Amino acid sequence: MKRPLAEVKTVLVTGCSSGIGRASADLLRSSGWLVVPTARTEEDLDTLRNDGYTPVRLDLADENSVEEAAGEALEILGGQLGGLVNNAGFALMGAMEDVSREALRHQMEVNFIGVQDLTNRFIPVLRAQGWGRIVNVSSVYGRVAAPLVGSYCASKFALEAATDALRIELWSTGVGVSLIEPGPIITEFRSNAAAVAAEHLDAGQSRFGDTYDQKITRKKKRTPKPDFFRKPPSAVAIKIRHALESNHPRRRYGVTPAATLVAVLRRIAPDALLDAALRRQAGT
Repeated sequence: MKRPLAEVKTVLVTGCSSGIGRASADLLRSSGWLVVPTARTEEDLDTLRNDGYTPVRLDLADENSVEEAAGEALEILGGQLGGLVNNAGFALMGAMEDVSREALRHQMEVNFIGVQDLTNRFIPVLRAQGWGRIVNVSSVYGRVAAPLVGSYCASKFALEAATDALRIELWSTGVGVSLIEPGPIITEFRSNAAAVAAEHLDAGQSRFGDTYDQKITRKKKRTPKPDFFRKPPSAVAIKIRHALESNHPRRRYGVTPAATLVAVLRRIAPDALLDAALRRQAGT
């Protein structure tokens, strides 16, 4: 990198209503960063304001919202951006045969197309500076596809591919690009996914109906605690901070043992073995 990033510690973090985004915003602020967080609803924006932030409204599925958010963030940050953390996203549950065209389009708009659109609006600024960081929060499902979350996996596969391409394209510009692959993290992400599924899946009309009922009910009621396999959002925030502050950011950051295991299995395990292990998840 041409210039240590620590000299300009300004960052936009998306998806800060809770979970990884909020933990990252709090950690970075405590580490001396000027953080502009984003959220989608007025309620979440008000919460961030009450906690001392100057947040920006962002709906990644809305092109106008993306344009306005990028402009507002740059105005708040004085036209310079040290880092961009693309964390916002959601998971669409459902077998591929049960996901409508509209639902699939929305999944891709939020998790991939909107993310790249937002990023592209900052790249000219980063290139002109000759320094900066882009950190995209992916998933272990960006490495291996699982049944009943195929649409979400597809969005993360797309994000990983685009991030890899972007990293190479920006190699000589002084801009570092990293992927974060969290694995199981204790947030509201799973319960939110279950709520979305309950809205758009017609379990009674699907051959996976019984599986949907079991998984949706379980995810809504379950509140797991951190353990060896599941980590709190702060564990992801620490990796994000390293990607932003290190003079030599990694290309990929696994956060949990599951993320590390999946990365290894994807390289060495035959597809037939992975299929056999994942079939149980779909109840087939």
